[in-house]
Amino acid sequence: MVKKVMIVDDNIDVIVSIKYGLEDQTKEYQVIGAESGKQCLDLLQNNPIPDLIFLDIMMPDMSGWETYEKIKEHDEWRKIPVVFLTARTDNIAKKAGKLLGDDFIEKPFVINDIKQRINRILGNKNSTTQR
Repeated sequence: MVKKVMIVDDNIDVIVSIKYGLEDQTKEYQVIGAESGKQCLDLLQNNPIPDLIFLDIMMPDMSGWETYEKIKEHDEWRKIPVVFLTARTDNIAKKAGKLLGDDFIEKPFVINDIKQRINRILGNKNSTTQR
């Protein structure tokens, strides 16, 4: 089964890196990119819901925190696991990211670490929903 992963980051290079890193290794991932919180919400509204969202914290216009709040306010989206993927390394961001999200990853990242975390989170989600 193909895992649909959305990457929300205002840096297109991050989106492209994850997209090529995941989609080129295997055919088990489909990566959707969004360059802003607004584009993320638009894509969620008009497309199939992804299995997981990677969300940058520092974005113009709508921060990752604001985007996260809007995702969790929506009934159809609130169960989507969110992983904060950010260059913010301060303790406040780390603690908030780990408390609110399903995981917190600092940039720069290693693509194999991204893949392992996707599998761990989605594996946990599947085992939880099967109970």
